[in-house]
Amino acid sequence: MTRAVLHRMIGLLLLAAGHPSVGFAQDALQPYQLVRSLQLVQDRIAAGDHAAMPMQAKLLEMVDARLRDTGADDFKDPKNFRALLVYGMSGGNPLTVETAVSRATVAPEELAIAKGIISYLNGRPADAIETLRPIDPMTLPSDLGAFLALVKGSLLSVDEPAAALVLLDEARLLSPGTLVEEAALRRSVGIAVTQGDAARFALASTQYVERYLYSPYASQFADSFVSGVVALHMSISQDKLGDITSMMDPEREKVIYLRIARRAAIDGLNDLSAFAAARAERGRDGISNQDDPRALLYASLSTMTSGTVDEVHAKLDRIDRGKLSDGDRALLDAARAIAGELVAPPAALPARKPALAAVEQPPAVENASARTSGQQTSDEAGLPPVEGAMPEQPPAPAPGEPAASTSDTTAVAAASSDGAETLPAPAPAPALAPATGLNPSDPADAAMIKARRQLDLIDQMLGAAPR
Repeated sequence: MTRAVLHRMIGLLLLAAGHPSVGFAQDALQPYQLVRSLQLVQDRIAAGDHAAMPMQAKLLEMVDARLRDTGADDFKDPKNFRALLVYGMSGGNPLTVETAVSRATVAPEELAIAKGIISYLNGRPADAIETLRPIDPMTLPSDLGAFLALVKGSLLSVDEPAAALVLLDEARLLSPGTLVEEAALRRSVGIAVTQGDAARFALASTQYVERYLYSPYASQFADSFVSGVVALHMSISQDKLGDITSMMDPEREKVIYLRIARRAAIDGLNDLSAFAAARAERGRDGISNQDDPRALLYASLSTMTSGTVDEVHAKLDRIDRGKLSDGDRALLDAARAIAGELVAPPAALPARKPALAAVEQPPAVENASARTSGQQTSDEAGLPPVEGAMPEQPPAPAPGEPAASTSDTTAVAAASSDGAETLPAPAPAPALAPATGLNPSDPADAAMIKARRQLDLIDQMLGAAPR
């Protein structure tokens, strides 16, 4: 059906709903006719026709009113009961569905589907899964089977992701080119990421970009896509990533690469971050993004721990703060602070004292602890509040091992106060920073550890990243 014919038909329906003299037209239409009109509008929305969204809202109202007035005679036509179920799975009113089902006399399988849908609409997923599990969507009429496969796939996506992917494939097979396929592909991308299935992720992403890039729900796909590229970076080549993004328009491609560069930089994936930042700056079709302040900012972040300090400072100095959002300005300030820390002269190491003097050090240890706490507070004072940030905790001891005390010297002092024999505290071995291979006692490594800790804080505080 062409777009012009569709809009003409929907226009007549809306006119009938809004004009008292022709209001009888709504009652004259069968429920399945109204629901079919609703599906056509939803398919146009999935294809990128955002102007059809008000039509969808109005049609949902019309279908709801028509179904609330249905009686047992209306459901003698099986198409009308299937339409009721499809309406429920299309975002319909659960109370309307439940009321209409109570008036219908239908086969046990159709009644079971109705009960499962009502549980799903009322937020009882466990009941819905139990009721719908025995029903095979492929044995039902395609209009009903496609929606049922989509609902079952969504319900099983967490506990049974492999089964969910099969159901989402069935939904697409039964209803190609529709909102059902759009939703099935979008959800398949996210499930493939949790499964670690790079091939499935790349295939579903390619199909989504080809068909539904302009869907109003494409922002949800973008979230899953960026997360998947970062999570599966070892299995997805840069060439494959480039093939997928080349099907996007230049602006969407730029934003995707900016988001990948930021996420990869935070996760310490320097190669991926540098690649994404370079692609965002390079642009396409002769349009360069080198002057885009976001591109400059994220390119600087990607080289924060690998490029030279002069290069990082040069990039940061080129950024126009006035063109950044509040969140990106905070990120710029944090990046400059980190760059400054990398070139700050290292603090002098404390002079070594005789080991036997350890028993006389409790006050000094307390003062050192206070200085450390004060320094940490000072480091974070220049950053905006970080929602949900937790203070760093020492690593938990392995099972069967005694928990390490806060300080060997403090432990010696505590033993002395109890009158027990005191021994010199052993000199602690240099500790390695977790998962970095860096030595905190080395001034240069300590600066790197501090920089990466602040990058983690940046990730939590960044609320206005390109989306």
